Amino acid sequence: MSEKLIDVIDNAGLVRLTINRPKALNALNSDVLAELEHVLADLEGRADLRAMVITGAGEKSFVAGADIAEMREKTPEQARDFARQALDTFKRLETLPVPTVALVNGFCLGGGCELALACDWAVASDNAIFGQPEVLLGVIPGFGGTQRLPRRVGPAMAIDLCTTGRKIDANEALRIGLVNRVMPQAELEDYVEELAKQLGGNGPQSVRAAKQAIHDGMDQDLDSALALENALFAFCFAGEEQSEGMSAFVEKRKPNF
Repeated sequence: MSEKLIDVIDNAGLVRLTINRPKALNALNSDVLAELEHVLADLEGRADLRAMVITGAGEKSFVAGADIAEMREKTPEQARDFARQALDTFKRLETLPVPTVALVNGFCLGGGCELALACDWAVASDNAIFGQPEVLLGVIPGFGGTQRLPRRVGPAMAIDLCTTGRKIDANEALRIGLVNRVMPQAELEDYVEELAKQLGGNGPQSVRAAKQAIHDGMDQDLDSALALENALFAFCFAGEEQSEGMSAFVEKRKPNF
């Protein structure tokens, strides 16, 4: 690949990834997915990683979807391989041990919505547009949308979006729980920058443990999930982070994690 498709900015463990295909509204093709997979593989082993933000280049689009020009002539076998590439990449994103934030700065459709769903947070500009319009193309969501969307917004709304293909604005996305925050576009960058600093400034071990408890617990029965929480809670007392955090609270000072 001659063109750099994922721009990476690293600020002391606060990492920002930008999908850099603005002329194609940052549509996901095989090359973008391969480069994103490579970047995430490098990040997941870093002990100093605190938080990660992912966005799309320009002000029009986060990710407008998968690249239809690439997909239109695929055989069923090729389509399966392409979707599997995306599923594996998004799973790597989802299981990154630190908080991940989708900075949604415009169109967030199809594979773009599925990419945002693989993140822990989604913060949208007030002009963002969301949807799973795949049925309008004669297919279904193939990058995890039929599974992550109902887990995020409930099965009734997921059925609505996936079978009508309709698009929703940022305020409706907030109302149904698809995004965490909606900001005026002019304030979006500053808000997400401060959010990343806040997430990165909390105890890294406890933040990772909280994310693990929630993600892993969602796939277990309640008793097993509570046992997982109990084990991770106890684990937090095994290092210096808990001691520093509680000492700082008692001493009325800011903790030094």
